[in-house]
Amino acid sequence: MFSKGTKLNSIFKGTCPRCQEESMYITKNPYNLSKSLEMHEHCSHCGQKYKIEPSFFYGAMYVSYGLSIAFSVAAFIISFLFFGSTLLTAFIAIAATLVFFFPIILRLSRNIWINFFVKYDPEATQKHQLKH
Repeated sequence: MFSKGTKLNSIFKGTCPRCQEESMYITKNPYNLSKSLEMHEHCSHCGQKYKIEPSFFYGAMYVSYGLSIAFSVAAFIISFLFFGSTLLTAFIAIAATLVFFFPIILRLSRNIWINFFVKYDPEATQKHQLKH
């Protein structure tokens, strides 16, 4: 399910969507907030340009919205239905969940967005090495 070559592998590991050899992000820790979204320009293995066009990742905002809704619904179900909390406590659980998972949601949304447009190519590294 998460093996190399699947979209889920690239999305959850944050690797290059074309070769899945290296991380797109300069720092692996999404909670390093000052560098959380800093990305390499290109993949060093296959040459894939991450910012395909100017403002490319603005589209990831729509994905981020959907992920935030999913995280909010999960927090509500866990707090309200499983723990029997009040609506106010469930609201606080939702807010805390969104604050805590904010860096992960941002990265996941970028990973999903770029995987809409770039497909896995197992020969991409070889093609890149032949060009250079």
